[in-house]
Amino acid sequence: MTSTLSRRSALTGSMALALAGAGVPIADAGGRRPGHGHHHGQHHGWVTATLARMTLREKVGQLFVQQVYGDTATTARTENTALYGVATPAEVVQKYALGGVIYFAWTDSVKDPDQITALSNGLQKAALTRRTKARIPLTVGIDQEQGVVTRIGPPATQFPGSMALGAGRSTKDARSAAAITGQELRAMGVTTNFAPDADTNVNPLNPVIGTRSFSSDPTLAAQMVAAQVTGYQRDGGVMSAAKHFPGHGDTATDSHVAFPVITHTREQWESIDAPPFRAAIEAGIDMVMTAHLSFPALDDSGDPATLSRPILTGLLREELGFEGVIITDSLEMQGVRDTYGDEEVAVRALAAGADQLLMSPALPKAFEAVVAAVESGRISRRDLDAKVRRVLTLKAERGVVQRPWSDPRHVDRVVGTAAHLAVADAVSNRTTTLVRNDDGVLPMRTAGKNLLVTGYGDTTTKTLADGLTAQGARTTVLTTGAAPTDAQVAAAVAAAAGRDAVVVTTMKAWDTTVTDKKAGQQKLVAALRATGVPVVVVATRDPYDIAYLGDTETYLATYSYSPVALQAAARVIAGAVQPTGKLPVDIPAAGDPATVLYPFGFGLRY
Repeated sequence: MTSTLSRRSALTGSMALALAGAGVPIADAGGRRPGHGHHHGQHHGWVTATLARMTLREKVGQLFVQQVYGDTATTARTENTALYGVATPAEVVQKYALGGVIYFAWTDSVKDPDQITALSNGLQKAALTRRTKARIPLTVGIDQEQGVVTRIGPPATQFPGSMALGAGRSTKDARSAAAITGQELRAMGVTTNFAPDADTNVNPLNPVIGTRSFSSDPTLAAQMVAAQVTGYQRDGGVMSAAKHFPGHGDTATDSHVAFPVITHTREQWESIDAPPFRAAIEAGIDMVMTAHLSFPALDDSGDPATLSRPILTGLLREELGFEGVIITDSLEMQGVRDTYGDEEVAVRALAAGADQLLMSPALPKAFEAVVAAVESGRISRRDLDAKVRRVLTLKAERGVVQRPWSDPRHVDRVVGTAAHLAVADAVSNRTTTLVRNDDGVLPMRTAGKNLLVTGYGDTTTKTLADGLTAQGARTTVLTTGAAPTDAQVAAAVAAAAGRDAVVVTTMKAWDTTVTDKKAGQQKLVAALRATGVPVVVVATRDPYDIAYLGDTETYLATYSYSPVALQAAARVIAGAVQPTGKLPVDIPAAGDPATVLYPFGFGLRY
């Protein structure tokens, strides 16, 4: 799978001039795919020469990766002024000599492929035309894990996400998904994907990881993580980051809003949490992202792992032998802000062993605090140089130095192509898991059948209905949302009358943190089953819902409400595709984690 990017055409005049002025070679990297694990070698000369030309403040700038607001590099936004003291994304990049930026929909960074490409090029131009002796391109990052964490929607190719790939059991599919995702990101000028998730999700009540994890089985998770590292980096040409070290898979607390504590012993960490990270490092992962959680068996100080020298330096660097870039998770998250002020967090994370700080909520103060820490010797100049060297080496190794720009004329030839979409459909077909089929309702001869599609999600129910319509059914859609009211449940029951079958979607119907969501979805399924009309439950996120839905006769798990997953589910319902997915996790009984209802590896076929 060679990306069109490796056969780039000539640069447009203004960009070529900017590059030449920056002293950056315009020649293409010749399609060379960076190998794994070598963060040194042929780029050593550029890195050393660049480091020698950098001021202290420019070095510190390389340690920060920030969000910038606006859909072009020159859009003036009050959010930028409030956070950074300058109005446009380009000015933010130039003022702080940032090491990188990260894109989100809520910052207006991602609207469509052409806009993303233009923004990426505009930001690179800002980085490379600073008045300085050391011109360094940015890393442009995003969280495009696929599945529940997807920042760029269609027309970019969509995949159903990590746990769905775990259900498919194919490392080839996992690698293909990462390769296509990586190639499309690189075509839009995005150089870094903060993926794959390397957490082993052993806690069914985990509110923040769940289907972002490949599996509760460390071996399967490790195999999938390694495959995706190769797909992103070698096939896709983007940097990838394994997250969230030392492991976020056994928590019932969301570190975005609180401070989780992992109670695993050191031995449990070795057997449960470590294998996917070891596999990522073995596969040559470029970056590892830290977790904002306490892990007393690894560091009993009570500090989050992000600020822990025993965890970042002692464990990740020295014991696991990781040589790449350690980046923090977002420093805006509550889990890291409870104990220290924002500027002190920045200094402590770097002192602990982090190389880059993601989304500092107080950049002007944090920046000055890091400069002061270097000047006072709290962070040695040698340590600072080592961090910057790792960042620069990675930019050179991944071809960002040689190819900072994206050719707008190539975007449509790479992003969302028919070939990529066909792979996504084929991969998704192999992930759907049939967990129960007691009454033999499936496969359903859908041609001419009158079906009600109800439950969670406007887009979810419509997409599933469209998929069933494509299989010859007549469908009516009645969305009841994530927390159906009694009135909505009654309306769905009324709509079910006289139908041949009802297909009902659930989404985290187990969720004990949101009682009305849990109760409403459970009531809806129970009321529909009581009508006597055949009911097919499709769990569109966590597979655990079945434990909370009584004696549901027919149950499919898609692990994802991504359209490709729902379309695959429609094909499975109609019997056009055989359900071949196997559970990548145990499904325990409600409120009784020791009792397993459906074990890892379970899955029915027709």
